[in-house]
Amino acid sequence: MRTFFIPLFTLALSVSLLAQKPAWEPAPGHVTLPLWPHPLAGPAPEVDATTAKDNLVAGKPVIRLANVSNPTITLYAPKGKNPGAAVVVFPGGAYRILAIDLEGTEVCEWLNSIGVTCVLLKYRVPDSGPYPKSRAALEDAQRALGMVRAHAAEWHIDPQRIGVLGFSAGAHLAAALSTHFDQRLYDSVDAADQLSCRPDFAVMVYPGYLALSEQNFAPNAEIRVREKTPPSFIVQTEDDPVHVENSTVYFLALKNAGVPVEMHLYAQGGHGYGLRRTEMPVTAWPQNVETWLHTIRILPGAEQ
Repeated sequence: MRTFFIPLFTLALSVSLLAQKPAWEPAPGHVTLPLWPHPLAGPAPEVDATTAKDNLVAGKPVIRLANVSNPTITLYAPKGKNPGAAVVVFPGGAYRILAIDLEGTEVCEWLNSIGVTCVLLKYRVPDSGPYPKSRAALEDAQRALGMVRAHAAEWHIDPQRIGVLGFSAGAHLAAALSTHFDQRLYDSVDAADQLSCRPDFAVMVYPGYLALSEQNFAPNAEIRVREKTPPSFIVQTEDDPVHVENSTVYFLALKNAGVPVEMHLYAQGGHGYGLRRTEMPVTAWPQNVETWLHTIRILPGAEQ
């Protein structure tokens, strides 16, 4: 009886561990930390929801990560010169999925190529935003910024040069964090939560949820821009089905609050291109961001 019980127990344990294994993991060699000290219960296992019917971007598929209940941060450190700047990246996906490669790992590779440390946030989805409909994603973003500052010395990061870069829903999350940093939405977990979660700069690429289409594109009242909102960079196209007003409304709010802001609007390009190059001029936006990072002195100038 005992010899029969032990294999069944081992099998059950193996199945349980397999069920808990995330559907996406970074390539070997990257430090990954759980965002919260205790595993969170999710309604379903994490999955890659990509199907053969999904649209390709620049001829390539996109990993659509779904059912994320245990968020993480993953460190991507530049291989060469490291001036100390860092960016926490928020992939998009309408708060339903995360485009974890298109708007995540590929972005980290580009940031590393210009000497910037990247920290990829795998935040909770689905139904984790936009705040205040749900506070989960914004809680994850606040926690992530504090954790990056807590590890700044270890990761060779200047704690006063940590920004955020988000796409679509992730761009909304970047704006939400840029305007909700004074107080955590959750009870303090550890010393990381005693550090500021204000980004030092923010980049929003084809943002959503910043202008309310059902209210004639009125500004989202939950995104309260003030003078302490960090310097921001915005890029979008006029033909974006998510509506370019999300960018123009936020730009005007920043301008009226006296916050330094740079915006690039293009005629065509649609939505969800990441930084994969296409024939559309908008896909040159990473070069504009790099120039802007030098302009606001996050990256050193050529003379330095």
